[in-house]
Amino acid sequence: MAEIKLSEMRDLTRIERIGAHSHIRGLGLDSGLEPRASSEGMVGQAPARKAAGVILKMIQEGKIAGRAVLLAGQPGTGKTAIAMGIAKSLGEETPFATMAGSEVFSLEMSKTEALMQAFRKAIGVRIKEEAEVIEGEVVEVQIDRPAVAGAASKTGKMTLKTTDMETVYELGAKMIESLGKEKVQSGDVVAIDKASGKITKLGRSFSRSREYDAMGPHTKFVQCPDGELQKRKEVVHCVTLHEIDVINSRTQGFLALFTGDTGEIRAEVREQIDTKVAEWREEGKAEIIPGVLFIDEVHMLDIECFSFLNRALENDMAPILIVATNRGITTIRGTNYRSPHGIPIDFLDRLLIISTQPYTPEDIRKILDIRCQEEDIEMSEDAKVLLTKIGEDTSLRYAINLITSAALACQKRKGKIVEMEDISRVYELFYDVKRSTQYLMEYQSQYMFSEVIAGDGDEDDTNAMVS
Repeated sequence: MAEIKLSEMRDLTRIERIGAHSHIRGLGLDSGLEPRASSEGMVGQAPARKAAGVILKMIQEGKIAGRAVLLAGQPGTGKTAIAMGIAKSLGEETPFATMAGSEVFSLEMSKTEALMQAFRKAIGVRIKEEAEVIEGEVVEVQIDRPAVAGAASKTGKMTLKTTDMETVYELGAKMIESLGKEKVQSGDVVAIDKASGKITKLGRSFSRSREYDAMGPHTKFVQCPDGELQKRKEVVHCVTLHEIDVINSRTQGFLALFTGDTGEIRAEVREQIDTKVAEWREEGKAEIIPGVLFIDEVHMLDIECFSFLNRALENDMAPILIVATNRGITTIRGTNYRSPHGIPIDFLDRLLIISTQPYTPEDIRKILDIRCQEEDIEMSEDAKVLLTKIGEDTSLRYAINLITSAALACQKRKGKIVEMEDISRVYELFYDVKRSTQYLMEYQSQYMFSEVIAGDGDEDDTNAMVS
């Protein structure tokens, strides 16, 4: 019984880790920035992916800081997927901050402060500093434990060597504790920071590579360091400007990074930090990395936010701004004026616009195949054909949502492969937008606050609402 519970818990953890875009690992482009048919989780949208690839190349070469890009297209055409593809392709060192347009109205701070913090999260600082490090191979570790518990603290000795020299170091209680945590033993190559006492295990020495019993499958082998044990090394730290702001804005600021309770940060603090970072840049101690800020549902911002963005993009240290929207010609929030995508014309003029097109049936089929693989679900050919047809008639998102539901229905009948009957069952259980709208139109009189008047125009109203 205990074993069954354990397996159930593992499955649940696995399901929780699968997100809407967890299958995306890049933009799926070759070395000439030409989009492959299906690669790195990306399918279709060849012109949009190629345009995004050009933007990506300019970001990597540092030629596009302070610019803005708009991803515009119908719902479910892969706008967020393209943004995620850019984030994955940039790597971990380039900051990529994401937010929804409506977030600025729900935070406990002013709209402009929320946008400023988002901007600062998307600007990285690579700080270089020299540190004294002891680096060598552990020859022997001796720890003297007191005979009576609590009589005295533990003491010990550690012998380290390089290819040129060997030295014995006295160990205090804290160092002994650190060695225990890192599970350091003879044959390990370690680096010890003299200032903080932090021990980093670099790997196992090649001289011990024949000791098969003493290593696991993930053991990393390194050469024994040469030269002197004590060296000066350049250490690189990557942080964002927002992290520096929070730490310097208050006492215990470091803890605020974990709680998320950053509050409003005064302009004076930011000015001082910018001045200090500029000094570090001149001295060669720091390097600015303009990252990417992605704002989804940008039409939710109001005229004040767009005015702020217009000004913020002209700043010397502005990141690359990528915004996405699925709106057509609509009212700009905070005004009575209508504009394409609900974005003011002056801000729209700054944007490089990338358009996304609806997916073809072949693309829908490939995406469903990738999602089945990502969610570890086996599905028959007939079931995939039916699901593709549902995706064409309703929406891709609805079809993707049915995958997990159909797998659970299959599990219920103790099957291993999802069949057509499972897809049909969940299709009947869960309504798509069109069927839900038709149901509402049929039974509108039974709902509260019904505004649609029953009569001859029912059919026209239904078609208008569905379309």
